[in-house]
Amino acid sequence: MPNHKSSRGAQLGEAMSNSKPGVDQESCSRSISETVNGSHRFTIKGYSLAKGMGAGKYIMSDTFTVGGYDWAIYFYPDGKNPEDSSAYVSVFIALTKSGKDKVHSHFDRALESGPYTLKYRGSMWGYKRFFKRSALETSEFLRDDCLVLNCTVGVVRTRLERPKQFSITVPSSDMGRDLKDFLDSEAGCDIVFQVGDELFKAHKLILAARSPVFRAQFFGLVGDCSIDKVVVKDVEPFIFKVRLHDLLASTYDHLK
Repeated sequence: MPNHKSSRGAQLGEAMSNSKPGVDQESCSRSISETVNGSHRFTIKGYSLAKGMGAGKYIMSDTFTVGGYDWAIYFYPDGKNPEDSSAYVSVFIALTKSGKDKVHSHFDRALESGPYTLKYRGSMWGYKRFFKRSALETSEFLRDDCLVLNCTVGVVRTRLERPKQFSITVPSSDMGRDLKDFLDSEAGCDIVFQVGDELFKAHKLILAARSPVFRAQFFGLVGDCSIDKVVVKDVEPFIFKVRLHDLLASTYDHLK
């Protein structure tokens, strides 16, 4: 049996040692900041009865949720600051429930802007001198002893976007089995090996691709591409058949 051990492994090792560095890989991500807005209407009926509570005393709205956080409106009829002698009403928005992260928020009032950072539960933002009480009580905002406060809260949320990861399952190769079946079918065979009293048909191109001996014998400078029969001596027929099948079955394994 001709020696069909290929030097492909050694050539591959040499090619790998002399190869150039691969192309640098690139990755990407994107940070997106968005504002989640929500509003709450807080109605205070019987405003005149709420006066006289004293500075620092408040009326609190029901809690409402914006951006995953709970909020409440605090209204101080006699002001939050005792030094103002109840000359102003005070209004504050408070964070009543939060997570571990700081909350960046916007609160609408005239043309003022934010964002403002509320760090923990109970954090407040607002105005001690929200409105002069004497002006409020003679304004159109107070009707039938009823005051309506509209509060709009915007929570700034930041999220990180990454490229979606896809995985593709590559099925195992069955090329070795296909080559064996192709050999057994004898379709397109162009070479016959006589081993003792038995004949084995094969394909010269496939054999030459896997064995430098066959390559030289069939397509080398001193080879004969028209040869269609080779007599193999000193090898048992069943051993030759096994080695021939192993040669074809391992073809794809050496290329993948």
